[in-house]
Amino acid sequence: MKSTDESLEELGWNDFFSEQLSVEEAQQCHPVRVMAVHRGKIAVAGTGFQHSITPYIPGALPSDDHPTVGDWLLVDDATQLPTRVLRRLNLFKRRAPGDPRKEQMIAANIDTLFIVASCNQDFSVARLERYLVLARDVGVNPVVVLTKTDLTETPEAFAAAARAIEPGLRVETVNGRDPASIACLAAWCGKGKTVALLGSSGVGKSTLVNTLRGSDSIATQAIRASDDTGRHTTTVREMHRLSGGGWLLDTPGMRELQLSDAAAGVSEIFDDFLLAAQDCRFSDCAHGNEPGCAVQAAIAEGTLTSERFDRWQQLAAEEGATPAYPKKRRR
Repeated sequence: MKSTDESLEELGWNDFFSEQLSVEEAQQCHPVRVMAVHRGKIAVAGTGFQHSITPYIPGALPSDDHPTVGDWLLVDDATQLPTRVLRRLNLFKRRAPGDPRKEQMIAANIDTLFIVASCNQDFSVARLERYLVLARDVGVNPVVVLTKTDLTETPEAFAAAARAIEPGLRVETVNGRDPASIACLAAWCGKGKTVALLGSSGVGKSTLVNTLRGSDSIATQAIRASDDTGRHTTTVREMHRLSGGGWLLDTPGMRELQLSDAAAGVSEIFDDFLLAAQDCRFSDCAHGNEPGCAVQAAIAEGTLTSERFDRWQQLAAEEGATPAYPKKRRR
Protein backbone atom coordinates (compact mmCIF):
# COMPACT_ATOMS: atom_id res chain seq x y z
CA MET A 1 0.00 0.00 0.00
CA LYS A 2 1.38 3.39 -1.02
CA SER A 3 0.58 6.75 0.50
CA THR A 4 -0.93 9.55 -1.54
CA ASP A 5 -1.56 13.20 -0.80
CA GLU A 6 -4.81 13.44 -2.78
CA SER A 7 -7.96 14.29 -0.86
CA LEU A 8 -11.28 12.77 -1.88
CA GLU A 9 -12.31 16.07 -3.46
CA GLU A 10 -9.12 16.14 -5.52
CA LEU A 11 -9.97 12.63 -6.73
CA GLY A 12 -13.40 13.83 -7.89
CA TRP A 13 -15.56 13.15 -4.82
CA ASN A 14 -18.64 15.37 -4.41
CA ASP A 15 -22.07 15.51 -2.79
CA PHE A 16 -23.58 13.15 -5.37
CA PHE A 17 -21.44 10.33 -3.95
CA SER A 18 -21.39 11.30 -0.27
CA GLU A 19 -25.19 11.40 -0.12
CA GLN A 20 -25.30 7.71 -1.09
CA LEU A 21 -23.56 6.57 2.12
CA SER A 22 -25.65 5.35 5.02
CA VAL A 23 -24.62 6.31 8.56
CA GLU A 24 -23.33 2.77 9.12
CA GLU A 25 -21.30 2.81 5.91
CA ALA A 26 -19.78 6.17 6.76
CA GLN A 27 -18.58 4.69 10.06
CA GLN A 28 -17.35 1.31 8.80
CA CYS A 29 -16.16 1.95 5.24
CA HIS A 30 -14.00 4.36 3.29
CA PRO A 31 -14.46 5.41 -0.36
CA VAL A 32 -11.83 4.83 -3.01
CA ARG A 33 -11.75 5.61 -6.71
CA VAL A 34 -10.80 3.09 -9.40
CA MET A 35 -7.73 4.55 -11.10
CA ALA A 36 -6.90 1.69 -13.48
CA VAL A 37 -8.30 -1.67 -14.57
CA HIS A 38 -5.87 -4.54 -15.11
CA ARG A 39 -6.50 -8.22 -15.71
CA GLY A 40 -7.76 -9.61 -12.39
CA LYS A 41 -6.85 -6.47 -10.40
CA ILE A 42 -7.91 -2.86 -10.08
CA ALA A 43 -5.80 0.03 -8.81
CA VAL A 44 -7.67 2.27 -6.36
CA ALA A 45 -6.85 5.49 -4.51
CA GLY A 46 -8.38 7.16 -1.49
CA THR A 47 -7.39 9.53 1.27
CA GLY A 48 -3.88 8.59 2.31
CA PHE A 49 -3.30 5.47 0.20
CA GLN A 50 -3.09 3.73 -3.16
CA HIS A 51 -3.59 0.00 -3.48
CA SER A 52 -4.35 -2.84 -5.90
CA ILE A 53 -7.29 -5.05 -5.01
CA THR A 54 -9.29 -7.90 -6.44
CA PRO A 55 -12.57 -6.41 -7.72
CA TYR A 56 -14.82 -8.88 -5.93
CA ILE A 57 -18.00 -7.42 -4.53
CA PRO A 58 -19.65 -9.98 -2.20
CA GLY A 59 -23.31 -10.54 -3.03
CA ALA A 60 -23.36 -7.92 -5.80
CA LEU A 61 -24.85 -8.26 -9.27
CA PRO A 62 -21.95 -8.50 -11.75
CA SER A 63 -23.74 -6.41 -14.39
CA ASP A 64 -24.36 -3.56 -11.96
CA ASP A 65 -21.45 -3.65 -9.53
CA HIS A 66 -18.50 -4.81 -11.60
CA PRO A 67 -16.17 -1.82 -11.21
CA THR A 68 -14.70 0.11 -14.10
CA VAL A 69 -12.17 2.92 -14.22
CA GLY A 70 -13.55 6.14 -12.72
CA ASP A 71 -15.90 4.29 -10.37
CA TRP A 72 -16.16 4.97 -6.65
CA LEU A 73 -16.09 1.91 -4.35
CA LEU A 74 -16.76 1.50 -0.67
CA VAL A 75 -14.08 -0.58 1.07
CA ASP A 76 -14.68 -2.20 4.46
CA ASP A 77 -12.25 -0.85 7.07
CA ALA A 78 -11.88 -4.24 8.78
CA THR A 79 -11.54 -6.61 5.80
CA GLN A 80 -10.23 -4.15 3.19
CA LEU A 81 -12.67 -5.76 0.73
CA PRO A 82 -14.88 -3.66 -1.53
CA THR A 83 -18.53 -3.83 -0.52
CA ARG A 84 -20.27 -2.04 -3.37
CA VAL A 85 -19.92 0.37 -6.27
CA LEU A 86 -21.57 3.73 -5.68
CA ARG A 87 -24.22 4.88 -8.13
CA ARG A 88 -22.61 6.52 -11.14
CA LEU A 89 -23.03 9.99 -12.54
CA ASN A 90 -22.66 8.42 -15.96
CA LEU A 91 -21.28 5.30 -17.63
CA PHE A 92 -19.70 4.91 -21.04
CA LYS A 93 -20.16 1.46 -22.53
CA ARG A 94 -20.25 -0.30 -25.88
CA ARG A 95 -21.25 -3.65 -27.28
CA ALA A 96 -18.37 -6.06 -26.74
CA PRO A 97 -16.31 -6.62 -29.91
CA GLY A 98 -17.12 -10.03 -31.34
CA ASP A 99 -20.17 -10.61 -29.13
CA PRO A 100 -23.01 -8.06 -29.48
CA ARG A 101 -24.93 -9.83 -26.68
CA LYS A 102 -22.43 -8.54 -24.13
CA GLU A 103 -21.55 -5.02 -23.05
CA GLN A 104 -18.12 -3.63 -22.27
CA MET A 105 -17.84 -0.80 -19.77
CA ILE A 106 -15.39 1.91 -20.81
CA ALA A 107 -15.38 4.51 -18.01
CA ALA A 108 -17.60 6.06 -15.33
CA ASN A 109 -18.13 9.44 -13.66
CA ILE A 110 -16.73 11.59 -16.46
CA ASP A 111 -17.04 15.39 -16.57
CA THR A 112 -15.83 16.01 -20.14
CA LEU A 113 -15.12 13.75 -23.12
CA PHE A 114 -12.22 14.64 -25.40
CA ILE A 115 -13.01 12.97 -28.73
CA VAL A 116 -9.58 12.75 -30.34
CA ALA A 117 -9.09 12.52 -34.11
CA SER A 118 -6.13 13.33 -36.32
CA CYS A 119 -5.77 15.67 -39.28
CA ASN A 120 -4.78 13.01 -41.79
CA GLN A 121 -6.44 10.42 -44.01
CA ASP A 122 -7.65 8.46 -40.97
CA PHE A 123 -10.04 11.34 -40.13
CA SER A 124 -13.62 10.05 -40.21
CA VAL A 125 -16.81 12.05 -39.72
CA ALA A 126 -18.74 8.78 -39.26
CA ARG A 127 -16.48 7.76 -36.38
CA LEU A 128 -16.80 11.19 -34.75
CA GLU A 129 -20.57 10.87 -34.97
CA ARG A 130 -20.44 7.58 -33.09
CA TYR A 131 -18.41 9.09 -30.28
CA LEU A 132 -20.73 12.10 -30.14
CA VAL A 133 -23.77 9.81 -29.93
CA LEU A 134 -22.10 8.07 -27.01
CA ALA A 135 -21.39 11.38 -25.24
CA ARG A 136 -24.87 12.81 -25.79
CA ASP A 137 -26.55 9.60 -24.67
CA VAL A 138 -24.90 9.69 -21.25
CA GLY A 139 -25.09 13.47 -20.88
CA VAL A 140 -21.37 14.27 -20.92
CA ASN A 141 -20.02 17.44 -22.54
CA PRO A 142 -17.97 16.52 -25.66
CA VAL A 143 -15.00 18.41 -27.07
CA VAL A 144 -13.53 17.31 -30.40
CA VAL A 145 -9.73 17.55 -30.29
CA LEU A 146 -8.07 17.38 -33.70
CA THR A 147 -4.39 16.47 -33.39
CA LYS A 148 -1.36 16.43 -35.71
CA THR A 149 -2.02 19.90 -37.10
CA ASP A 150 1.72 20.09 -37.78
CA LEU A 151 1.31 17.43 -40.47
CA THR A 152 -1.24 19.29 -42.59
CA GLU A 153 -1.45 22.67 -44.30
CA THR A 154 -5.26 22.76 -43.95
CA PRO A 155 -6.20 22.00 -40.31
CA GLU A 156 -9.24 24.29 -40.56
CA ALA A 157 -10.72 22.08 -43.27
CA PHE A 158 -10.76 19.18 -40.80
CA ALA A 159 -12.17 21.44 -38.10
CA ALA A 160 -14.94 22.68 -40.41
CA ALA A 161 -15.92 19.09 -41.24
CA ALA A 162 -16.16 18.28 -37.52
CA ARG A 163 -18.14 21.43 -36.66
CA ALA A 164 -20.65 20.63 -39.41
CA ILE A 165 -21.76 17.51 -37.52
CA GLU A 166 -23.63 19.46 -34.85
CA PRO A 167 -24.35 23.17 -34.30
CA GLY A 168 -22.31 24.62 -31.46
CA LEU A 169 -19.93 21.66 -31.23
CA ARG A 170 -16.65 22.67 -29.57
CA VAL A 171 -13.69 21.76 -31.79
CA GLU A 172 -10.04 22.42 -30.90
CA THR A 173 -7.09 21.92 -33.29
CA VAL A 174 -3.77 21.15 -31.60
CA ASN A 175 -0.26 19.90 -32.07
CA GLY A 176 -0.20 17.28 -29.31
CA ARG A 177 3.55 17.64 -28.84
CA ASP A 178 3.44 21.40 -28.21
CA PRO A 179 2.46 22.51 -24.66
CA ALA A 180 1.50 25.98 -25.93
CA SER A 181 -0.80 24.49 -28.55
CA ILE A 182 -2.75 22.36 -26.07
CA ALA A 183 -3.13 25.15 -23.48
CA CYS A 184 -6.66 25.65 -24.83
CA LEU A 185 -7.66 22.32 -23.21
CA ALA A 186 -6.78 23.41 -19.66
CA ALA A 187 -10.25 24.87 -19.03
CA TRP A 188 -11.73 21.36 -18.78
CA CYS A 189 -8.93 19.90 -16.64
CA GLY A 190 -9.32 21.75 -13.34
CA LYS A 191 -9.11 20.43 -9.79
CA GLY A 192 -11.14 17.28 -9.24
CA LYS A 193 -12.39 17.16 -12.84
CA THR A 194 -12.18 13.99 -14.91
CA VAL A 195 -11.66 14.09 -18.66
CA ALA A 196 -11.84 10.92 -20.74
CA LEU A 197 -10.07 10.54 -24.07
CA LEU A 198 -11.66 8.42 -26.79
CA GLY A 199 -10.34 7.88 -30.28
CA SER A 200 -8.87 5.38 -32.68
CA SER A 201 -5.38 3.99 -32.40
CA GLY A 202 -2.70 6.32 -33.66
CA VAL A 203 -4.61 9.61 -33.38
CA GLY A 204 -2.21 10.85 -30.70
CA LYS A 205 -4.04 10.26 -27.43
CA SER A 206 -0.96 9.04 -25.55
CA THR A 207 1.13 11.92 -26.92
CA LEU A 208 -1.59 14.31 -25.81
CA VAL A 209 -1.63 12.79 -22.31
CA ASN A 210 2.16 13.02 -22.08
CA THR A 211 2.16 16.70 -23.03
CA LEU A 212 -0.68 17.61 -20.69
CA ARG A 213 1.16 15.86 -17.86
CA GLY A 214 4.58 17.24 -18.82
CA SER A 215 5.88 13.66 -18.92
CA ASP A 216 7.00 11.08 -21.48
CA SER A 217 6.08 8.13 -19.27
CA ILE A 218 3.39 6.78 -21.62
CA ALA A 219 4.69 4.88 -24.62
CA THR A 220 3.80 6.13 -28.10
CA GLN A 221 4.21 4.58 -31.53
CA ALA A 222 4.51 5.98 -35.01
CA ILE A 223 1.65 5.57 -37.45
CA ARG A 224 2.02 3.49 -40.62
CA ALA A 225 3.10 5.78 -43.44
CA SER A 226 1.14 3.72 -46.01
CA ASP A 227 -2.31 4.59 -44.70
CA ASP A 228 -1.89 6.92 -41.68
CA THR A 229 -3.36 4.17 -39.51
CA GLY A 230 -2.12 3.97 -35.96
CA ARG A 231 -1.12 1.08 -33.76
CA HIS A 232 -2.40 0.38 -30.27
CA THR A 233 -0.23 1.92 -27.56
CA THR A 234 -2.50 2.17 -24.52
CA THR A 235 -3.49 -1.30 -23.32
CA VAL A 236 -5.33 -0.50 -20.08
CA ARG A 237 -7.87 2.10 -19.05
CA GLU A 238 -6.06 4.36 -16.61
CA MET A 239 -6.40 7.78 -14.95
CA HIS A 240 -3.45 10.19 -15.06
CA ARG A 241 -2.90 13.14 -12.69
CA LEU A 242 -2.52 16.61 -14.19
CA SER A 243 -0.61 19.49 -12.65
CA GLY A 244 -3.75 21.62 -12.71
CA GLY A 245 -5.54 19.21 -10.40
CA GLY A 246 -7.63 17.30 -12.94
CA TRP A 247 -7.48 13.74 -14.21
CA LEU A 248 -7.12 12.38 -17.72
CA LEU A 249 -8.57 8.95 -18.37
CA ASP A 250 -6.81 7.33 -21.31
CA THR A 251 -8.42 4.36 -23.04
CA PRO A 252 -7.18 1.83 -25.61
CA GLY A 253 -7.82 2.94 -29.19
CA MET A 254 -11.16 1.73 -30.49
CA ARG A 255 -11.63 1.43 -34.24
CA GLU A 256 -14.81 -0.57 -33.65
CA LEU A 257 -17.41 1.22 -31.53
CA GLN A 258 -20.68 -0.67 -31.50
CA LEU A 259 -23.11 1.45 -29.51
CA SER A 260 -25.24 0.00 -26.73
CA ASP A 261 -28.62 1.47 -25.72
CA ALA A 262 -27.76 4.84 -27.22
CA ALA A 263 -31.05 5.66 -28.98
CA ALA A 264 -31.31 9.02 -27.19
CA GLY A 265 -27.84 9.99 -28.38
CA VAL A 266 -28.65 9.02 -31.96
CA SER A 267 -31.79 11.18 -31.80
CA GLU A 268 -29.82 14.17 -30.54
CA ILE A 269 -26.97 14.01 -33.06
CA PHE A 270 -29.33 13.37 -35.99
CA ASP A 271 -32.14 15.66 -34.87
CA ASP A 272 -32.14 17.41 -38.27
CA PHE A 273 -33.30 14.17 -39.90
CA LEU A 274 -35.82 13.50 -37.17
CA LEU A 275 -37.30 16.98 -37.51
CA ALA A 276 -37.59 16.55 -41.27
CA ALA A 277 -39.24 13.15 -40.76
CA GLN A 278 -42.07 14.81 -38.84
CA ASP A 279 -43.33 16.18 -42.16
CA CYS A 280 -43.45 12.80 -43.91
CA ARG A 281 -46.89 11.90 -45.26
CA PHE A 282 -47.02 8.53 -43.52
CA SER A 283 -46.32 7.82 -39.86
CA ASP A 284 -44.45 4.60 -40.71
CA CYS A 285 -42.36 6.13 -43.49
CA ALA A 286 -39.06 4.27 -43.96
CA HIS A 287 -37.64 7.22 -45.93
CA GLY A 288 -37.07 5.15 -49.06
CA ASN A 289 -39.42 5.36 -52.05
CA GLU A 290 -42.59 6.24 -50.14
CA PRO A 291 -44.65 9.13 -51.56
CA GLY A 292 -44.49 12.31 -49.54
CA CYS A 293 -41.21 11.50 -47.75
CA ALA A 294 -39.92 14.78 -46.35
CA VAL A 295 -36.49 13.31 -45.63
CA GLN A 296 -35.88 12.29 -49.24
CA ALA A 297 -37.23 15.65 -50.37
CA ALA A 298 -34.70 17.43 -48.13
CA ILE A 299 -31.90 15.27 -49.55
CA ALA A 300 -32.99 16.11 -53.10
CA GLU A 301 -33.01 19.81 -52.22
CA GLY A 302 -29.53 19.56 -50.68
CA THR A 303 -30.71 20.52 -47.19
CA LEU A 304 -29.68 17.05 -45.96
CA THR A 305 -27.07 14.70 -47.42
CA SER A 306 -27.44 11.09 -48.52
CA GLU A 307 -24.13 10.15 -46.83
CA ARG A 308 -25.33 11.39 -43.46
CA PHE A 309 -28.71 9.72 -44.07
CA ASP A 310 -26.96 6.36 -44.54
CA ARG A 311 -25.02 6.81 -41.29
CA TRP A 312 -28.20 7.79 -39.43
CA GLN A 313 -30.04 4.70 -40.62
CA GLN A 314 -27.09 2.44 -39.78
CA LEU A 315 -26.84 3.76 -36.21
CA ALA A 316 -30.61 3.60 -35.74
CA ALA A 317 -30.60 0.00 -37.00
CA GLU A 318 -27.89 -0.93 -34.49
CA GLU A 319 -30.12 0.43 -31.75
CA GLY A 320 -33.14 -1.42 -33.12
CA ALA A 321 -34.99 1.87 -33.32
CA THR A 322 -37.18 3.28 -36.07
CA PRO A 323 -35.28 6.34 -37.34
CA ALA A 324 -38.19 8.76 -37.14
CA TYR A 325 -40.51 10.44 -34.67
CA PRO A 326 -44.05 9.05 -34.56
CA LYS A 327 -46.54 11.20 -36.43
CA LYS A 328 -49.88 12.36 -35.07
CA ARG A 329 -51.77 12.14 -38.35
CA ARG A 330 -51.61 11.38 -42.07
CA ARG A 331 -52.04 14.07 -44.64
